[in-house]
Amino acid sequence: MAAPPRARRRGLGQVAAAAGIIAFAALALVGPTGVSAWADSRQKLQHRETQLTELRAERDRIANRVELLDPENADPDLVGELLRNNLNVAHPDEIVVPRD
Repeated sequence: MAAPPRARRRGLGQVAAAAGIIAFAALALVGPTGVSAWADSRQKLQHRETQLTELRAERDRIANRVELLDPENADPDLVGELLRNNLNVAHPDEIVVPRD
């Protein structure tokens, strides 16, 4: 004897609900924001924090050079160094010793 149609629909509904719960559980474990993605996200976060630290140090170094080159109060040693390096000039009383 076959099950009545109402009981069959209830059984199909329960199977569909169980399949949905299993699908959500699987996504919670292996989905893009699931438990398995946490380790990868943590590793990326550590890498980005390292990059951020390096960039902040570089920014601070550049800010220091900009402050030293302020037209109102430029550091004469830095100005002389930049002139020598960038324009390849020397003061008349300086002796240039070439290096190989």
